[in-house]
Order: sequence, then C-alpha cells, then structure tokens
Amino acid sequence: MAYTSLVTGSAGFIGSHLCDHLLEKGERVIAVDNFGSGNKENINHLEGKEDFKFIKHDIREPLKLDEKVDFVYNLASRASPADFDKFPVEIMMTNSLGVYNIINVAMEHKARFLMASTSESYGDPEISPQSETYWGHVNPVGPRSCYDESKRFSEALTMTFIRHHGLDGRIIRIFNTYGPRMRLDDGRVVPNFVTQALSGNPMTVYGDGSQTRSFCYVSDLVRGIYMMMHSPKAKGEVINLGNPVEMTVMEFARLIKQKSGSDSEIVFKPLPENDPLQRKPDITKARGILGWEPEIRVEEGLDITMKWFHERMQKAIE
Repeated sequence: MAYTSLVTGSAGFIGSHLCDHLLEKGERVIAVDNFGSGNKENINHLEGKEDFKFIKHDIREPLKLDEKVDFVYNLASRASPADFDKFPVEIMMTNSLGVYNIINVAMEHKARFLMASTSESYGDPEISPQSETYWGHVNPVGPRSCYDESKRFSEALTMTFIRHHGLDGRIIRIFNTYGPRMRLDDGRVVPNFVTQALSGNPMTVYGDGSQTRSFCYVSDLVRGIYMMMHSPKAKGEVINLGNPVEMTVMEFARLIKQKSGSDSEIVFKPLPENDPLQRKPDITKARGILGWEPEIRVEEGLDITMKWFHERMQKAIE
C-alpha cells in the first residue's frame, strides 16, 4: 500500500527536496505552501505527476484535507536571518498557531507527525558539540527570538501533544544545511559567500571569522528526515540532524574563494547581535537510533551547489 505524506513548506529549499525523495520512495505527496519564502520554481517539475498534489495555503489558517494522510512533515517557516526583521510576527505565528493547526491535521488523520525544528534552539551555546539534552542559551527578547523562541515553543507544543494527547510525533533539530534551491538572497553564510565569490564582489565575514559552523548537504538531511519519520524507535524523540565536521567561517570563506577561482576580497563587518559563535551537532542519537550520518563531503556538496548558483545567477542576468 502506498503511503500519503503531507509536506508543509513544500516549495522551500529543504521541503522541495523532501517532496522529491518521498515521490522516489513511491509515496503520494500532498504539498502545502503559501510561497512566503518558498519558490514555485522549486516544485514546478512535479506539476502533472499523478502522485503529487499542491495546495496553496498558509498554515496559520486551519487546513482541511479531502483525503487521508499517513505522515505529516511540518517544514513551514521562514528561516532566513534576513527575514527576522521583516516578518517577525509571521514567523512567530507560523511556529505557534501554524504548528498547532498542522498537529491537529495529524491528530485528525491519526498520522505520524514530524516537527522540523532547528539548531537555533540552542542559541549561542555554552557547550560544544551540542547534544539534545542541552537546554540552550537563548535571548528570549533578542532580535533572533522571533525565530529561535518560536521554534522552541513548537517543540514544547509537539511534546505536549505526544505526552498528553497520543500524538505519534518526533522532532528534528536541523543544523546548517546547503545545496541547490537555496534563495540567492537568503542571508545565510552559504548563499552569501557563493553569490559574492561568483560575482566577484567582496565576501562578507561577520565578526573575525573564528565562529564555527557545520555544513550538511541537503540530500543527507532529507535522508535523515525520512529515516526519522519511518523509525519506530524515533517516536517521541528529539534528534539532531547535521554534519559534525566543524569549520570556522573564515576557513569556509577561503574554501569557497579557492573553489570558485574568485579574486573577491574578504571583508569584515560587526557580528550581528546574538549570532551563535559555535555550531557543531552531537549526532550520537542519530547514529544510534536511526543508523544515520552524513555521507557527502563538504567539498563535494559545494561543487554541486556552486554549479547550481552559477546557473541561477546567469539566468537572472538574462
């Protein structure tokens, strides 16, 4: 029997790749997005497929479906720091009321539910690597709180339904992920560095570049998301999904500059308030419960990503 999966945030960077993966696995996909930050082009290639259905909808409004679903993946939310100042209330309501609405869909259909949370739940961490037992170091009234605190609320809401209402739910915390279909103006380190290097503009490093990130290629992440949903052992669990290979932002800038053959100058700007100084996932639980770990090396993933960005930038010029 073919399963039916509901994917919110389906036109986003990660959501669109998840739709591809589920269809490849033989599932029927009902995709939901309001195109707030998602891009219709990310799912255009799926139009007309027998097992794909798209619904334009904002999850801040209740969602009613006319067919049964088995799995519900909630990936709906703006996640770009560039959006935090522009759409703070929308972000907070999507990760609160929106999550409540989508959990209710899962409850109505007796479906498994996966909440896509974020490493931002750890804030600017005081320990490294970050394990799921770490409660985080978050400024609840800072400029990033619209995102990190609302994601923390979404985790609490999901766990409340698991504990008290019988929801078959699980939570992932996604660390820095990159690959094709990222927004050119996303504002995060990979799109910033790649677009700057390819266009010959100065590459902007915030702070002194000693802060660290861990970069996971999107196909590895999507494989982990699928395994998380389909593992009976993952019920009620919170699991990090990310690449534990840590590098400084400065090292990453030099790597992209070298791979692109760019002569872009590296320039420095002040570190944004509450920007985390370390990001490194402890993936012990992912390895133990799911048997998952990343397979794509950063250099390999960057080759694919930079090729895609180059094509997109050329297309924009034309």
